[in-house]
Amino acid sequence: MIMPKPEPIFTRDTFQFFRDLARHNQKTWMDENRERYQQCVVQPFRRLLEATAPGVLALDSRFDTAARGGRNFSRINRDTRFAKDKTPYRAQMYLKYAVPFAGEGETGELYAGLSATTVTAGFRIYAGSKYKTSVLAQIACPRVAVEPNWASRQKKRLGARYESYWYAMDKGEWAEQRGWPTLLEDWKRLRAWIVRRKLTPAAATRPAFTGDLTKIFCELYPLLRFTCSGD
Repeated sequence: MIMPKPEPIFTRDTFQFFRDLARHNQKTWMDENRERYQQCVVQPFRRLLEATAPGVLALDSRFDTAARGGRNFSRINRDTRFAKDKTPYRAQMYLKYAVPFAGEGETGELYAGLSATTVTAGFRIYAGSKYKTSVLAQIACPRVAVEPNWASRQKKRLGARYESYWYAMDKGEWAEQRGWPTLLEDWKRLRAWIVRRKLTPAAATRPAFTGDLTKIFCELYPLLRFTCSGD
């Protein structure tokens, strides 16, 4: 019996849509291209969710994979009320998986994102607007205080394959810091941390892309578990 050849989830049409959106970032253009948006972005991302959900649930059954209210995807509409960039849409889309957090603040995620020229996949955690209620303040920082060498061990394990950068709070402003937050003093100032791998658009148009993401999520899940999980 001849098995059917695996089909890629994304095609060059997805990246072309993001390029066109970046050039014509207006509501009139988007309204004229709604069907194209559904075909090139929404439907492929939903297939990516279906394809990667079994792998992340095998890591942790608490991951939310139901896509209720679009919570597994980033919003393409931009909130322009407080943004310097007043264009109405983001020329990118993210698939994201988060485990439940009992607090009211933000928690961490495993994610994959596509834009016009870039594909990234990794782990990210943000404090959000209320640091004291965030998972960073309630779980991550206290755990690092107990295991101060944890981040150094992760750097040794992952540093050759993944890019790491973080944001510190300095004088009321976020400041980007390159590298790994290996010191306890880093974590006292840390308000966001991203560990990611950059891929090419060509990589996302191959049938192996789902497997590549599953491997990345598996390698980075220990970061999410340490910083976000209450168990």
